[in-house]
Amino acid sequence: MPLFLLVSLGIFAFPGLTWGQSANIPSFEMSVSLDWTRAELYSQASFNLAQAGLRLPMGRLQGEEILDEAYPGLLRPHLLSIRFDSSSTLQSLLDRRELSLRDIADLGLGGVRSPPNLSGDLARMNGSKTLSLEQISAFLRPHRRYSEPERPLIPVRTAEYTGIIIIAHEELPVHGRVGLALAEPCLFPKIWDSEMNLFYDRNMFEAGRIWGDPPDGRGRENYLMVRYARAEDIFRPSPSGLEGELAELLGSNPLRIMARGVFGISPTDLIIEREDALRVLSTENNRRLLREGRVLLVLDESKLIY
Repeated sequence: MPLFLLVSLGIFAFPGLTWGQSANIPSFEMSVSLDWTRAELYSQASFNLAQAGLRLPMGRLQGEEILDEAYPGLLRPHLLSIRFDSSSTLQSLLDRRELSLRDIADLGLGGVRSPPNLSGDLARMNGSKTLSLEQISAFLRPHRRYSEPERPLIPVRTAEYTGIIIIAHEELPVHGRVGLALAEPCLFPKIWDSEMNLFYDRNMFEAGRIWGDPPDGRGRENYLMVRYARAEDIFRPSPSGLEGELAELLGSNPLRIMARGVFGISPTDLIIEREDALRVLSTENNRRLLREGRVLLVLDESKLIY
């Protein structure tokens, strides 16, 4: 469900703008939805012209300017609430000074913005913006040296796969606790094996690598360590069970793995069987899938779209 926020901005000042002689406080409404399957943060904002004492037609341009200037501030709390990993949100990174206010401002200014438009009753100025989680992930990508996944001392016989699908759409045991939980999405989850060896994390992902091999020989850069999908998205009427971008990313022969548990302060990290981990780690081709981010996590829809 979209999250609705009504914000009264009496504490904000907008340089260069005047409110005329009206003593009314301008108000905004913002609707925000986060869709991990599309990797998008979509927002809509509405500015009440009447409360600001603005009258058409002269007040239209001023209303557009006010909404445009207010938009990053309205969006900021929702942007900061995006989960970075099991223990952190973007707000946590800001608090620890791993991100600056300038960084957050730059992120808020990005995305695709629709032109402002008047509501049907001419009382409000409306606008919307779509922020790509891939753009956010690219901004946050680690600058440290790429880390190779584990190479087993005794490799197992395994097929050559084209992608990795980890299925975790049902409640799973929580490692180190009593009880079950649904796995939750984040930008940079960790994946462990059943012996609690680290199988995959953000340092094993080479952000910016080109994947895809269309007929013209050009691929695209990838800045998403993992992608998320619903269970129904991996059971399509095709040989691989995939369609569209997922089929392009994961290829015709993806390895399907059932998650065995969740881990972390928030249950974003998955646990898989050691035998499944070895099927990936035992060949250079399969390890390359981790480096290129050809990894799909299948979660419950209630955790993916809200």
